Amino acid sequence: MIVCGLGPAGRAVAHRAAVRGLSVVAIDPRPERTWTATYAAWADELPEWVGDEVFAGDGAEPTVWAMGEHRIEREYRVFDTPRLQNALAVDGVRVIADRVTQVDARAGSVRTAGGQVFHGRVIDARGVGRAPERAEQTAYGVVVEADEPCVFMDWRLDNGAGPDEPRSFLYTVPVAKGRMLFEETCLAGRPALTPELLRTRLEHRLRQRGIELEGTEPVERVRFPVEGGKPGGGRFGAAGGLIHPATGYSVAASLAAADTVVEGNRLWTARARAVAALRRAGLRSLLALPPRDVPVFFEAFFDLPAAQQRSYLSGHDDLTGTLAAMATLFAGLPPRVRRTLATSSLGLG
Repeated sequence: MIVCGLGPAGRAVAHRAAVRGLSVVAIDPRPERTWTATYAAWADELPEWVGDEVFAGDGAEPTVWAMGEHRIEREYRVFDTPRLQNALAVDGVRVIADRVTQVDARAGSVRTAGGQVFHGRVIDARGVGRAPERAEQTAYGVVVEADEPCVFMDWRLDNGAGPDEPRSFLYTVPVAKGRMLFEETCLAGRPALTPELLRTRLEHRLRQRGIELEGTEPVERVRFPVEGGKPGGGRFGAAGGLIHPATGYSVAASLAAADTVVEGNRLWTARARAVAALRRAGLRSLLALPPRDVPVFFEAFFDLPAAQQRSYLSGHDDLTGTLAAMATLFAGLPPRVRRTLATSSLGLG
Protein backbone atom coordinates (compact mmCIF):
# COMPACT_ATOMS: atom_id res chain seq x y z
CA MET A 1 0.00 0.00 0.00
CA ILE A 2 1.24 3.49 -0.89
CA VAL A 3 -0.12 6.28 1.33
CA CYS A 4 0.32 9.81 0.00
CA GLY A 5 0.17 12.37 2.81
CA LEU A 6 0.66 11.87 6.55
CA GLY A 7 -1.96 14.15 8.01
CA PRO A 8 -4.56 12.57 10.33
CA ALA A 9 -6.33 10.70 7.51
CA GLY A 10 -3.22 9.33 5.83
CA ARG A 11 -1.53 8.49 9.09
CA ALA A 12 -4.64 6.64 10.31
CA VAL A 13 -4.69 4.44 7.19
CA ALA A 14 -0.93 3.79 7.32
CA HIS A 15 -1.18 2.95 11.02
CA ARG A 16 -4.09 0.55 10.64
CA ALA A 17 -2.51 -1.11 7.59
CA ALA A 18 0.76 -1.63 9.49
CA VAL A 19 -1.14 -3.08 12.45
CA ARG A 20 -2.52 -5.70 10.04
CA GLY A 21 0.94 -6.52 8.79
CA LEU A 22 0.61 -4.96 5.35
CA SER A 23 3.65 -3.62 3.52
CA VAL A 24 3.20 0.16 3.55
CA VAL A 25 5.09 3.06 1.99
CA ALA A 26 4.07 6.54 3.22
CA ILE A 27 5.17 9.64 1.32
CA ASP A 28 5.01 13.18 2.70
CA PRO A 29 7.19 16.28 2.18
CA ARG A 30 7.52 16.74 5.97
CA PRO A 31 6.61 13.43 7.61
CA GLU A 32 7.96 14.47 11.02
CA ARG A 33 6.07 17.76 11.24
CA THR A 34 4.15 18.23 14.46
CA TRP A 35 0.41 18.72 14.18
CA THR A 36 -0.74 21.94 15.85
CA ALA A 37 -4.46 22.12 15.06
CA THR A 38 -7.10 21.34 17.67
CA TYR A 39 -9.26 18.36 16.67
CA ALA A 40 -12.46 17.19 18.32
CA ALA A 41 -15.16 14.63 17.66
CA TRP A 42 -18.46 13.24 18.83
CA ALA A 43 -17.58 10.21 20.94
CA ASP A 44 -20.11 7.99 19.16
CA GLU A 45 -18.38 8.58 15.81
CA LEU A 46 -15.08 7.04 16.85
CA PRO A 47 -13.96 3.44 16.28
CA GLU A 48 -13.21 1.21 19.26
CA TRP A 49 -9.47 1.15 18.60
CA VAL A 50 -9.16 4.86 19.48
CA GLY A 51 -8.17 4.82 23.16
CA ASP A 52 -8.91 7.31 25.94
CA GLU A 53 -5.25 8.30 26.15
CA VAL A 54 -5.56 10.48 23.02
CA PHE A 55 -8.05 12.92 24.57
CA ALA A 56 -7.35 16.16 26.41
CA GLY A 57 -9.91 15.39 29.11
CA ASP A 58 -13.31 13.97 29.80
CA GLY A 59 -16.14 14.39 27.33
CA ALA A 60 -19.02 16.81 27.80
CA GLU A 61 -22.44 17.57 26.36
CA PRO A 62 -21.78 20.99 24.82
CA THR A 63 -24.04 24.00 24.71
CA VAL A 64 -25.24 25.91 21.63
CA TRP A 65 -26.46 29.50 21.63
CA ALA A 66 -28.58 30.42 18.60
CA MET A 67 -31.74 32.43 19.32
CA GLY A 68 -31.74 30.66 22.68
CA GLU A 69 -29.71 28.08 24.60
CA HIS A 70 -29.58 24.39 23.68
CA ARG A 71 -27.80 21.39 25.22
CA ILE A 72 -26.61 18.81 22.69
CA GLU A 73 -27.34 15.33 24.00
CA ARG A 74 -24.11 13.80 22.69
CA GLU A 75 -20.69 13.39 24.26
CA TYR A 76 -18.12 15.67 22.67
CA ARG A 77 -14.39 15.04 23.11
CA VAL A 78 -11.32 17.12 22.31
CA PHE A 79 -8.16 15.34 21.18
CA ASP A 80 -4.77 15.93 22.75
CA THR A 81 -3.20 16.51 19.34
CA PRO A 82 0.38 15.32 20.12
CA ARG A 83 -1.00 12.17 21.77
CA LEU A 84 -3.24 11.49 18.79
CA GLN A 85 -0.31 11.84 16.41
CA ASN A 86 1.84 9.53 18.53
CA ALA A 87 -0.97 6.97 18.88
CA LEU A 88 -1.22 6.74 15.09
CA ALA A 89 2.24 5.20 15.06
CA VAL A 90 3.82 4.32 11.73
CA ASP A 91 6.24 1.72 13.09
CA GLY A 92 7.01 -0.75 10.34
CA VAL A 93 6.00 1.76 7.63
CA ARG A 94 8.62 2.85 5.11
CA VAL A 95 8.38 6.64 5.35
CA ILE A 96 9.66 8.72 2.42
CA ALA A 97 10.30 12.46 2.83
CA ASP A 98 9.37 13.63 -0.67
CA ARG A 99 6.59 15.37 -2.58
CA VAL A 100 4.16 13.34 -4.68
CA THR A 101 3.91 14.75 -8.19
CA GLN A 102 1.90 12.10 -10.01
CA VAL A 103 -0.72 9.60 -8.86
CA ASP A 104 -2.36 6.93 -11.00
CA ALA A 105 -4.61 4.99 -8.65
CA ARG A 106 -6.01 2.82 -11.43
CA ALA A 107 -2.55 1.67 -12.50
CA GLY A 108 -1.34 1.63 -8.91
CA SER A 109 1.65 3.94 -9.32
CA VAL A 110 3.02 7.04 -7.60
CA ARG A 111 5.87 9.28 -8.75
CA THR A 112 7.69 11.75 -6.49
CA ALA A 113 9.55 15.00 -7.13
CA GLY A 114 12.78 13.12 -6.36
CA GLY A 115 12.15 10.78 -9.27
CA GLN A 116 11.15 7.72 -7.27
CA VAL A 117 8.34 5.52 -8.58
CA PHE A 118 6.30 3.21 -6.35
CA HIS A 119 3.80 0.55 -7.33
CA GLY A 120 0.97 -0.78 -5.20
CA ARG A 121 -2.47 0.10 -3.96
CA VAL A 122 -2.68 3.90 -3.75
CA ILE A 123 -4.32 5.90 -0.95
CA ASP A 124 -4.19 9.62 -1.74
CA ALA A 125 -4.69 11.54 1.51
CA ARG A 126 -3.04 14.84 0.58
CA GLY A 127 -6.04 16.96 1.46
CA VAL A 128 -7.75 19.64 -0.62
CA GLY A 129 -6.01 22.73 -1.93
CA ARG A 130 -7.38 26.23 -1.54
CA ALA A 131 -9.07 27.86 -4.54
CA PRO A 132 -11.19 31.02 -4.95
CA GLU A 133 -14.26 29.03 -5.98
CA ARG A 134 -14.14 26.81 -2.88
CA ALA A 135 -15.89 27.82 0.32
CA GLU A 136 -13.56 27.90 3.31
CA GLN A 137 -13.76 27.73 7.08
CA THR A 138 -11.60 30.21 8.97
CA ALA A 139 -10.99 30.74 12.67
CA TYR A 140 -8.81 32.62 15.11
CA GLY A 141 -8.36 31.28 18.62
CA VAL A 142 -6.38 31.78 21.81
CA VAL A 143 -5.70 29.44 24.71
CA VAL A 144 -6.19 31.00 28.14
CA GLU A 145 -6.32 29.80 31.72
CA ALA A 146 -10.01 29.41 32.41
CA ASP A 147 -12.64 26.92 33.45
CA GLU A 148 -15.64 27.48 31.22
CA PRO A 149 -18.45 25.25 29.90
CA CYS A 150 -17.91 23.54 26.55
CA VAL A 151 -19.69 25.60 23.87
CA PHE A 152 -20.09 24.13 20.39
CA MET A 153 -21.49 27.31 18.83
CA ASP A 154 -22.35 30.71 20.25
CA TRP A 155 -23.96 32.94 17.62
CA ARG A 156 -24.77 35.83 19.99
CA LEU A 157 -23.70 39.29 18.86
CA ASP A 158 -21.35 40.21 21.69
CA ASN A 159 -18.39 40.13 19.29
CA GLY A 160 -18.89 43.67 17.98
CA ALA A 161 -20.45 42.62 14.66
CA GLY A 162 -23.65 44.21 13.41
CA PRO A 163 -26.77 42.13 12.72
CA ASP A 164 -26.35 42.50 8.95
CA GLU A 165 -22.63 41.69 8.85
CA PRO A 166 -21.45 38.16 7.96
CA ARG A 167 -21.80 35.98 11.04
CA SER A 168 -19.17 34.18 13.09
CA PHE A 169 -19.57 32.16 16.26
CA LEU A 170 -17.56 31.45 19.39
CA TYR A 171 -16.26 27.92 19.96
CA THR A 172 -15.06 27.14 23.49
CA VAL A 173 -13.45 23.82 24.46
CA PRO A 174 -11.01 22.55 27.12
CA VAL A 175 -7.58 21.67 25.73
CA ALA A 176 -5.92 20.82 29.07
CA LYS A 177 -6.78 20.97 32.75
CA GLY A 178 -7.61 24.60 33.52
CA ARG A 179 -6.92 25.75 29.94
CA MET A 180 -9.55 26.64 27.36
CA LEU A 181 -9.47 27.40 23.65
CA PHE A 182 -11.66 30.36 22.72
CA GLU A 183 -12.04 30.47 18.96
CA GLU A 184 -14.01 32.87 16.76
CA THR A 185 -15.10 30.88 13.72
CA CYS A 186 -16.48 31.57 10.28
CA LEU A 187 -18.32 28.32 9.59
CA ALA A 188 -18.18 28.66 5.80
CA GLY A 189 -17.72 31.54 3.43
CA ARG A 190 -16.91 32.24 -0.19
CA PRO A 191 -14.86 34.22 0.59
CA ALA A 192 -14.53 33.42 4.28
CA LEU A 193 -13.97 36.04 6.96
CA THR A 194 -10.30 36.92 7.42
CA PRO A 195 -8.35 35.82 10.51
CA GLU A 196 -7.66 39.49 11.24
CA LEU A 197 -11.38 40.29 11.45
CA LEU A 198 -12.02 37.18 13.52
CA ARG A 199 -9.26 38.21 15.92
CA THR A 200 -10.90 41.62 16.40
CA ARG A 201 -14.27 39.98 17.04
CA LEU A 202 -12.78 37.47 19.48
CA GLU A 203 -10.99 40.12 21.50
CA HIS A 204 -14.19 42.20 21.66
CA ARG A 205 -16.21 39.17 22.73
CA LEU A 206 -13.77 38.18 25.45
CA ARG A 207 -13.65 41.72 26.84
CA GLN A 208 -17.44 41.64 27.12
CA ARG A 209 -17.02 38.51 29.25
CA GLY A 210 -14.35 39.94 31.52
CA ILE A 211 -11.41 38.14 29.90
CA GLU A 212 -8.49 40.43 29.08
CA LEU A 213 -5.75 39.05 26.87
CA GLU A 214 -2.09 39.77 27.60
CA GLY A 215 -0.86 39.13 24.07
CA THR A 216 1.31 36.17 25.07
CA GLU A 217 -1.40 33.51 24.80
CA PRO A 218 -0.90 30.59 22.37
CA VAL A 219 -2.72 31.36 19.12
CA GLU A 220 -4.47 29.04 16.67
CA ARG A 221 -5.26 30.09 13.11
CA VAL A 222 -7.51 27.97 10.93
CA ARG A 223 -8.13 28.13 7.20
CA PHE A 224 -9.16 25.23 4.96
CA PRO A 225 -11.65 24.45 2.17
CA VAL A 226 -14.88 22.72 3.17
CA GLU A 227 -15.52 21.51 -0.38
CA GLY A 228 -13.50 20.11 -3.26
CA GLY A 229 -12.94 16.52 -2.14
CA LYS A 230 -14.03 13.76 -4.53
CA PRO A 231 -14.85 10.14 -3.64
CA GLY A 232 -13.04 7.47 -5.60
CA GLY A 233 -9.72 7.45 -7.42
CA GLY A 234 -7.94 6.15 -4.33
CA ARG A 235 -8.59 9.43 -2.51
CA PHE A 236 -9.22 9.42 1.25
CA GLY A 237 -9.92 11.88 4.05
CA ALA A 238 -10.69 15.43 2.99
CA ALA A 239 -9.35 14.65 -0.49
CA GLY A 240 -11.80 11.76 -0.75
CA GLY A 241 -14.89 13.73 0.24
CA LEU A 242 -14.96 12.83 3.94
CA ILE A 243 -15.00 16.44 5.10
CA HIS A 244 -18.50 17.47 6.19
CA PRO A 245 -19.23 20.50 3.97
CA ALA A 246 -21.58 22.10 6.48
CA THR A 247 -19.30 21.70 9.54
CA GLY A 248 -15.73 21.20 8.33
CA TYR A 249 -15.26 18.04 10.40
CA SER A 250 -13.32 15.13 8.85
CA VAL A 251 -10.90 13.63 11.38
CA ALA A 252 -13.42 11.39 13.14
CA ALA A 253 -14.88 10.26 9.82
CA SER A 254 -11.39 9.39 8.58
CA LEU A 255 -10.55 7.45 11.75
CA ALA A 256 -13.84 5.56 11.53
CA ALA A 257 -13.33 4.72 7.85
CA ALA A 258 -9.65 3.71 8.05
CA ASP A 259 -10.30 0.00 8.63
CA THR A 260 -12.89 -0.11 5.86
CA VAL A 261 -10.34 1.28 3.41
CA VAL A 262 -7.50 -0.95 4.61
CA GLU A 263 -9.70 -4.02 4.25
CA GLY A 264 -10.59 -3.02 0.71
CA ASN A 265 -14.29 -2.70 1.42
CA ARG A 266 -16.54 -0.19 -0.30
CA LEU A 267 -16.74 3.13 1.54
CA TRP A 268 -18.83 5.15 -0.91
CA THR A 269 -22.06 3.23 -1.36
CA ALA A 270 -24.95 4.73 -3.31
CA ARG A 271 -26.53 5.80 -0.02
CA ALA A 272 -23.32 7.45 1.16
CA ARG A 273 -23.02 9.38 -2.10
CA ALA A 274 -26.63 10.54 -1.77
CA VAL A 275 -25.95 11.75 1.79
CA ALA A 276 -22.89 13.64 0.57
CA ALA A 277 -24.98 15.33 -2.14
CA LEU A 278 -27.56 16.40 0.45
CA ARG A 279 -24.82 17.83 2.64
CA ARG A 280 -23.47 19.82 -0.29
CA ALA A 281 -26.96 21.21 -0.74
CA GLY A 282 -26.86 22.13 2.95
CA LEU A 283 -23.64 24.05 2.39
CA ARG A 284 -25.23 26.00 -0.48
CA SER A 285 -28.06 26.89 1.89
CA LEU A 286 -25.69 28.12 4.60
CA LEU A 287 -23.80 30.27 2.12
CA ALA A 288 -27.06 31.81 0.85
CA LEU A 289 -28.54 32.71 4.24
CA PRO A 290 -28.70 36.43 5.10
CA PRO A 291 -26.72 37.11 8.31
CA ARG A 292 -29.87 37.78 10.36
CA ASP A 293 -31.23 34.33 9.46
CA VAL A 294 -28.15 32.31 10.43
CA PRO A 295 -29.09 32.00 14.13
CA VAL A 296 -32.70 31.34 13.08
CA PHE A 297 -31.49 28.39 11.02
CA PHE A 298 -29.41 26.95 13.87
CA GLU A 299 -32.22 27.51 16.36
CA ALA A 300 -34.37 25.22 14.23
CA PHE A 301 -31.56 22.72 13.71
CA PHE A 302 -30.78 22.29 17.40
CA ASP A 303 -34.49 21.98 18.12
CA LEU A 304 -34.41 18.73 16.13
CA PRO A 305 -34.52 15.43 18.03
CA ALA A 306 -31.03 14.27 19.02
CA ALA A 307 -31.20 11.30 16.64
CA GLN A 308 -31.90 13.55 13.65
CA GLN A 309 -29.11 15.93 14.62
CA ARG A 310 -26.73 12.99 14.73
CA SER A 311 -27.90 11.67 11.36
CA TYR A 312 -27.15 14.97 9.64
CA LEU A 313 -23.89 15.69 11.46
CA SER A 314 -22.41 12.20 11.49
CA GLY A 315 -24.38 9.61 9.49
CA HIS A 316 -22.01 8.81 6.62
CA ASP A 317 -24.58 6.64 4.83
CA ASP A 318 -27.72 7.33 6.89
CA LEU A 319 -29.84 8.50 3.98
CA THR A 320 -33.17 7.97 5.76
CA GLY A 321 -32.06 9.89 8.85
CA THR A 322 -30.51 12.71 6.83
CA LEU A 323 -33.67 13.18 4.75
CA ALA A 324 -35.80 13.14 7.92
CA ALA A 325 -33.57 15.75 9.58
CA MET A 326 -33.69 18.05 6.56
CA ALA A 327 -37.47 17.69 6.18
CA THR A 328 -38.12 18.40 9.87
CA LEU A 329 -35.72 21.34 9.82
CA PHE A 330 -37.37 22.80 6.72
CA ALA A 331 -40.82 22.55 8.29
CA GLY A 332 -39.65 24.37 11.42
CA LEU A 333 -38.24 27.41 9.64
CA PRO A 334 -40.03 30.71 8.82
CA PRO A 335 -41.32 31.00 5.23
CA ARG A 336 -38.64 33.50 4.17
CA VAL A 337 -35.87 31.13 5.27
CA ARG A 338 -37.61 28.22 3.54
CA ARG A 339 -37.57 30.16 0.28
CA THR A 340 -33.84 30.84 0.62
CA LEU A 341 -33.09 27.20 1.39
CA ALA A 342 -35.26 25.89 -1.43
CA THR A 343 -33.72 28.07 -4.14
CA SER A 344 -30.12 27.69 -2.91
CA SER A 345 -30.36 23.91 -2.42
CA LEU A 346 -31.48 23.56 -6.03
CA GLY A 347 -28.66 25.82 -7.16
CA LEU A 348 -31.05 28.58 -8.23
CA GLY A 349 -29.97 31.27 -5.78
